Amino acid sequence: MAYKIDPAKCIGCHTCMGACPVMAISTGADGKCVIDPAKCMSCGTCAAVCPVAAIAPDAK
Repeated sequence: MAYKIDPAKCIGCHTCMGACPVMAISTGADGKCVIDPAKCMSCGTCAAVCPVAAIAPDAK
């Protein structure tokens, strides 16, 4: 199960981008982070480092 970033909570600090071991996170057009579910290995590292708890497992 991949993780997802809630754009309403994301502050665009990019901490998660630096923490992702497979570089599955990029910056969206709005400056906030976006996770590529095809690359995400569901390790949860991004969620652990997010200072505003904007990242959670995607329920899909």
